[in-house]
Amino acid sequence: MPRPKTKTELLDASAKNFESLFAFIEKLPEEYKERQYDLNGRDETIADVLCHLHEWHLMMERWYLDGMAGKKPAMPKEGYTWKTVPEMNREIWKQYQGTSLKDAVQLIKKSHKKIMSLIEKHSDEELFTPKHYPWTGTTSLGSYFVSATSSHYDWGLKTIKPILKLVKK
Repeated sequence: MPRPKTKTELLDASAKNFESLFAFIEKLPEEYKERQYDLNGRDETIADVLCHLHEWHLMMERWYLDGMAGKKPAMPKEGYTWKTVPEMNREIWKQYQGTSLKDAVQLIKKSHKKIMSLIEKHSDEELFTPKHYPWTGTTSLGSYFVSATSSHYDWGLKTIKPILKLVKK
């Protein structure tokens, strides 16, 4: 699917990719849902992947709220730079260790709903005009939302899909 360029495309792609992620999880046999795997050198469970997505939703929400309030958001997160995202993602992983799949599902569904409601507030112009909001720098608000939703959900599905090979053995 091409990268969204309109509000409608963004909402549709986000909803579709979110639904695809959960459709995949729901089809897995129960005994595969809570197992540990080597998914990507960091995440070991489906819950790890969902918590990662959830935390990126929370960061996106913080950027948005700070930016819209006229502040300069700490991006990607206080104490980190875009170059240190792998270390930050490792800290996110540590933060959510022990989170059950049930709890991870509740967290991500709640934060997904919040992010979608933030997207809903904006026009195509507000979302996809680069530099429309000073806090987004040279990019657009929509680009940040794409990265936190549709593109990231696609990453999540690709990360857990290898589990399917184990189920079919």
